[in-house]
Amino acid sequence: MSSSSSGTGPQAKRGNTRQRIQDVALELFAEQGYEKTSLREIAERLEVTKAALYYHFKTKEDIIISVFEDRTRPIDELIEWAREQPRTLETKREMLRRYSEAMVAGTQLYRFMHENQATMRELSIGETVKQRIFTLVELLRTEDGPLADQVRCVSALFTLHAGMMFLQHVDEADPEATRLAALEVATDLITRAHGGE
Repeated sequence: MSSSSSGTGPQAKRGNTRQRIQDVALELFAEQGYEKTSLREIAERLEVTKAALYYHFKTKEDIIISVFEDRTRPIDELIEWAREQPRTLETKREMLRRYSEAMVAGTQLYRFMHENQATMRELSIGETVKQRIFTLVELLRTEDGPLADQVRCVSALFTLHAGMMFLQHVDEADPEATRLAALEVATDLITRAHGGE
């Protein structure tokens, strides 16, 4: 059996290194901000040379773009899935459930976005994130319902964001309880928007 097929070959090692760089960079960005973090500091924290870091990423923006591409893939897949579904209440409930789970996988990333809003506006990925949110809003919105119901649909999505970003301190011991509470409220909103109980 070749070493690459066992998951310990050069390909697997490169993948692990890439993820380690991403994780360490996100840690440093959270600790001291994106602007104040240098590639040298990332290399030092990783205990590698700057040249070794350059092999994977040339700039901080390359690192953060790769993090976004890797960790938001489930959201892109969710959007693709939702576009193929009928615009029913059941579809929208499932969208909210999947989006809530996808957000958990990207917790560090969402924290980065929240704490580095000015940077996000300047980075090329800022526009991508905005477009993704608008697409999700359109997929959740009732197309021709009363305005209050359209607001409920949009609010359902942002309720999940509130649970992730602003309410984690409410129950720091159990962030999963906070996520589930936000999902419950979001589901109530989308259900009300469809005249359901």
